[in-house]
This record gives sequence, structure tokens and C-alpha cells, in this order.
Amino acid sequence: MGASPARKQVLSDDYDIADDDEMYETRSHSSALRYKPQPKPVEHDTLEDLNIQKQRGTLIQRRSTPSRAAAEGGSSNGIASKAVSSPLKAPKSRVKLGKARKIGLLPVLAVFAGMLAVILLANGLMAFGSWWQVHQDDAQYGRPRTYQFDAVVGHNDSLANPTHFICINLNRHVEIIEIPGGDATHSRVYQGPVLFGKGQDLTPVTAQVRDVNGDGKPDLIVHILDQQIVFINTGTQFRSLNPGEQINLGP
Repeated sequence: MGASPARKQVLSDDYDIADDDEMYETRSHSSALRYKPQPKPVEHDTLEDLNIQKQRGTLIQRRSTPSRAAAEGGSSNGIASKAVSSPLKAPKSRVKLGKARKIGLLPVLAVFAGMLAVILLANGLMAFGSWWQVHQDDAQYGRPRTYQFDAVVGHNDSLANPTHFICINLNRHVEIIEIPGGDATHSRVYQGPVLFGKGQDLTPVTAQVRDVNGDGKPDLIVHILDQQIVFINTGTQFRSLNPGEQINLGP
């Protein structure tokens, strides 16, 4: 029998066909490429992301999708862009109406400002005039207001020794002091009116002598503002004017 009998290889019970594959390294054909699937990105729910971010204490702005970014005016390349909203503008009709109202108020405001300026100017001029008048009176009559002059009235006087008169506004009380012939021992005081009103204590009182009843003797005429008070000369002194007595106060 020329051929030897085929040897029978006894396989043990522990032999595994899968183990045989691991013993040999298999190489794929060069013309074939294995496809390795890319790992699928894990999708997260936006609400879950927001909840997780809030729990961590930080809030990250939600990323816009390409379609949303394009709708908001951004690029569609997947980069989120924040849309800038323009401020609300008032309708043109309302703007024009507001401007018209402002323009209409300008003449009224101008008139009001002009009237106020005129009133303030008038008050300022009046105040300045009053102050200037008081200043002039202070320089001429002093305080209390006092006026003095000399005259010959026939009361033991002469041209060499005339009678001296002092007219004084003493706290609104008008008094005329006569010193006959310059002799103070024979001085007489004639009471004039009492002045009333604000600032009347600064009113000047002046006087002059002139014959007003035609008897040839000079009489005393006292001037208080636009008022004239006459004292008649009796030859030795002066007296008040009697009711109904005729006098001539002309120049």
C-alpha cells in the first residue's frame, strides 16, 4: 500500500475556532478601505442646558442656529450674532406736532419775558430814583431834616442882626424855631402839622417870608412837599391863619 494512511488529528474539547482567528493576522486588501463611522454628537436639550447653567450660577447666551442667525441679520455659517434692535422712533406726525407746539409757544414766552423785563426795569428805576432822592436830601438837609435861613421880619431885628429860622422835621413832627434878632433868650417855637405815611420822617421842611395879606409885614410860609402852611405876622410874633382869612400866595 504505497500511501500511508492520513493522520488524524485529534481535536481536544477545548479547541475553539474563534481562537484560531486570533492566532493569525489578517490583512485587508489594499484596494478596500474600512469605513469608520464618526461619533455622533451628543444632542442636548436647550432647556436642560439652561437649567444646568442656572444651577451652576452662570448663564451663557443661547447659541443661535444658522436659520435663526440668518433671520436676525447675522451670517449663516453657524456663528451666533446678536441682533441690534434700533430704538423706537416716534411717528413723524407727532414729531411735527410737537415742534409746532414749541414754535407756537415761543412768541408767548418772548412776550412774557419782555413784560417781566419791563416790570423789573421800572421797579429798579423807581427804587434807584427813591434812593437817589434820599441821598440828595441827606446831603442837603441831614437827619433829622433841617432847614435854616435868616430874614428881617420886624421882631427886634435888623439887617445887622436878622431873625434866624430853623425848620425841622423831628420824627414826623414839624417845628419852626424863631430866634428874633439872633437872641436865643427870646426864641419861639411854632408847631406845624404831624406827618403820616411811610418815609415821612425823611421829608424835608423849608420856609420863606413874604407878605401874603397886604399889611406890609412879611409873613412866614412853610413848604412841606406840595403843601404850604401860612403863619401871619402880628408885628411881634407869628400866628396861625384864621379860617376865611384872605391871603395871596401868588409869586
